[in-house]
Amino acid sequence: MYQFVETIKLIDGCACNIGYHNDRLNKTRHHFWQTETDIDLNNYVNFQENNATIKARVVYGENGIQNISYSKYTIRIIKKLKIITDNNINYSFKSTDRSEINKLVEKKDECDEIIISKNELLTDSSFTNIALSDGKIWYTPKAPLLHGTKRSCLIDEKRIIEKDINKNDIFKYKAIRLFNAMIDFGDIHIPINNETILL
Repeated sequence: MYQFVETIKLIDGCACNIGYHNDRLNKTRHHFWQTETDIDLNNYVNFQENNATIKARVVYGENGIQNISYSKYTIRIIKKLKIITDNNINYSFKSTDRSEINKLVEKKDECDEIIISKNELLTDSSFTNIALSDGKIWYTPKAPLLHGTKRSCLIDEKRIIEKDINKNDIFKYKAIRLFNAMIDFGDIHIPINNETILL
């Protein structure tokens, strides 16, 4: 039985980028179950706590919303990345089953996080989309594992540009950023050099 998830950032009770989450949730439901009605997460996500960043985790399936949980969110400290290759991995829908990704994370060794390479091209970290800067422009992989909601927003705002990025070209870039629905663009910013990136 398929289960999928949306992770939504709440700031003082206000849901961030809720339209992008609605869009992805309903596209997923239409793809797997050809549903005729859309779900509006505004009718489900409701948690008020002032001066706090809250993570709302919404689990859904064929019959709609199954569970919603709330927790305070703290950004992980990430300073060192390891590139891991898996040419067969598929995570094109935000499923609750992350077993393939978790197996790759086990290979990170002394690094804080991994960047997944597929068919020689960079995709995502284990839990975020990524973007790399040449010093002027921020590029995000054209074929990510998952089309994240923050990624979609940043593309629409023309703050990042899609591009195929070969893993062997990573040192041609000056910095990398990790971001997702909970992590703003720039919150995790890592200079690219031999100390921060392991191939």
